[in-house]
Amino acid sequence: MDLTDKIVAYCGIVCSDCSAYMATQSGDPSGLERVAAQWQKEYNLARVTIKDVTCDGCLDEEGRKGAHCFDCDIRACGLARGVVNCAHCPDYACEKLESFFSYAPGVRVVLDQIRASL
Repeated sequence: MDLTDKIVAYCGIVCSDCSAYMATQSGDPSGLERVAAQWQKEYNLARVTIKDVTCDGCLDEEGRKGAHCFDCDIRACGLARGVVNCAHCPDYACEKLESFFSYAPGVRVVLDQIRASL
């Protein structure tokens, strides 16, 4: 997997490949509506709005954030530790990440690849 020129969140999600991020960056409201509808079904959430999926990425305090960014313990930890993403953390892979990996196993592959290149 080539991660050159990709934006990788603390947790290993490749933001630059995320449909919400791409629709936000292209200013595509109908794309954001599709993402919101998809996430309602995919994550069994009763109400996901365009505002909830509008996202400029979670790596800093600036820009628009998806709704979950504000509740994400992994993001909060990464910001507090000042790491590029969790692959750069001396405590990789912590309990928070292990729990997330069980939900989204593909992100472990991304972070492991970054970690191996350090």
